[in-house]
Amino acid sequence: MQTVSSADGTRIAFERHGAGPPLVLLHGGSSPQYWKPIVPHFADDHTVIIPHRRGVGESGDSEAYRLDRGVEDVRAVIDAVDGTPVLFGHSFGGLLAIETARTAPVEKLIAYEPAVLVGEYRHQADLASQMQARIDDGERRQAMKFYIREVMHGGDIDDLDGWLAEWPPWPDIVALTENIARINRAIEQYRLPDSLSIDAPTLLLTGTEGPPHLRDGIRAVDKALPSSQFVELEGIGHGGPTEAPDRVTSEVRAFIDGSKAPAPEGGD
Repeated sequence: MQTVSSADGTRIAFERHGAGPPLVLLHGGSSPQYWKPIVPHFADDHTVIIPHRRGVGESGDSEAYRLDRGVEDVRAVIDAVDGTPVLFGHSFGGLLAIETARTAPVEKLIAYEPAVLVGEYRHQADLASQMQARIDDGERRQAMKFYIREVMHGGDIDDLDGWLAEWPPWPDIVALTENIARINRAIEQYRLPDSLSIDAPTLLLTGTEGPPHLRDGIRAVDKALPSSQFVELEGIGHGGPTEAPDRVTSEVRAFIDGSKAPAPEGGD
């Protein structure tokens, strides 16, 4: 494990696996262990870098948190590694990847269902406050269940407890409840600009079973980019990178290696 100082002095830890050009993986609401099924697909020919988000894993923390502070953390890691990285983020990590790529040198950008809220959903979103109300009532586990129901399943699942019993991060993820509530607050405050000035080639990934609000969000990101490749994966949901690692990494590797044809100008 290595560490680097972010702009405010907070120590940010990051893992390093393999050797080759850098590939930085940014996790979302779960822990850095989210990427465990992905690492073997790339470690033979890339240096896979996995930052631990502020307040998670081996990283330090601070009282205040904003999206731009998360971007500063990612930039500190990028500055600490050799070479210009490919940046691959999932969910909140996807939003961090997009915002980082607006100002940092990035070889290529990949985002799987970035946590971008648009339209009516954005105006009505109150996931952070509803999580916090449950936390204040001493119901941290219920707060996390509420989050998972909304983000992983779009608010619609018949047997959440049965699903959780088969979901590897459960119940350890309950330890991240407060951290996840605050990143949801940052997500709800974020407003996607009409145009994203990102020069790096960009791949946007979504699954047909992902939550509708995130599928709307990624299409809005696609529209805001001057040029991007958009891939929809049949039959998988928001957990695509770990739910179907072979399919997701096949798309990612083709994009990184340049064997995937570029999309026409204008996003779609």
